[in-house]
Amino acid sequence: MSFTTPPRPFDITALFPQLAPLARTATRLHPRPGSPTPHDSSVGGPLLWPADEPWPHCSEAHDRHASPVVHSPDDIRLLRRDLAAATERLRLDPEAPESTPEERENWERISAGRPWFDGPIPLLPVAQLYARDVPFPCPPDADLLQVLWCPFDHKEAPHPRTALFWRSSSTVTDVLDAPPEPPIVQLGYYLPEPCLFSPEQVTEYPNPRELSEELQGQLDDMSRWETIDPARYKAYAYDPSDLYVSNLCHAPGWKTGGWTLWDRMDPVPRPCPECGTEQVPLLTIASWEWDGGSGTWIAEEDRKNPAPPPLGTRNGNFTLIDILGGYSLQLHACPQSPDHPHIELAQ
Repeated sequence: MSFTTPPRPFDITALFPQLAPLARTATRLHPRPGSPTPHDSSVGGPLLWPADEPWPHCSEAHDRHASPVVHSPDDIRLLRRDLAAATERLRLDPEAPESTPEERENWERISAGRPWFDGPIPLLPVAQLYARDVPFPCPPDADLLQVLWCPFDHKEAPHPRTALFWRSSSTVTDVLDAPPEPPIVQLGYYLPEPCLFSPEQVTEYPNPRELSEELQGQLDDMSRWETIDPARYKAYAYDPSDLYVSNLCHAPGWKTGGWTLWDRMDPVPRPCPECGTEQVPLLTIASWEWDGGSGTWIAEEDRKNPAPPPLGTRNGNFTLIDILGGYSLQLHACPQSPDHPHIELAQ
């Protein structure tokens, strides 16, 4: 199904015309649980990977002390299925047992964890984007972007390290059926739940910290907001500045394009490691699609859906990915050439 972002509470460019030329288009991806194939744009689904191309691995050292207990991907999948079954059983019959003997046996085994593994780690598929479905900058000879990551934190980056692969889908005639999986993952949060996309384009504006001092001051000036009924913005935020950050400038959730997120850190230059050109947002891997302060971004279809969300889903996090306890991992690409090395920002 398609998803529709409600209109913004009001037109911010009517109050601040200087923002109008800074508008950028972002594509919200709205990942939702599904059964993707290699021919779909997806999260955590099978990739259109050539059978004769080696599967990528991470050979970096991984900190065995970062997580006291590690699990296999199959353990995490089994635990998710058991928890979903138990939740549905209790929903249908509050008097039903909280767990079955088989579920308890599974949980006891899984809680013990798996032995540590010191060898190269096969990367996990994170996302696959076809240009026919999602607008994003592609090399001239490519129409497909594949994103994989190592499901461990790394010393220089306390989040999974990503790898990007660009290819022409028409050249892949023999698809790899059973790619290798990591024997263990550091956190279940790094194993995506398979989802399909429902792309939708929205307009974004820069974070206040990327604006001129003059425009920042205007955004903070309460008198500039006097033409707006205070009830209209107080329903969404504590003050106009908070309203702008949470509900007007950046669309939350998975998306392509748009503006760079700045949450954990102040803006810093993002020069391409190869040519020095300032890199721009390519793909945002998000831990949630909305939160308590950004409710205006909840899609109309989600507001009207009476069905309970899937187990473990919070704030629209249907992928079950969690970056640093609720942040996003935003990948930046070089506008001169997407083939140049990309930059990761955890924000």
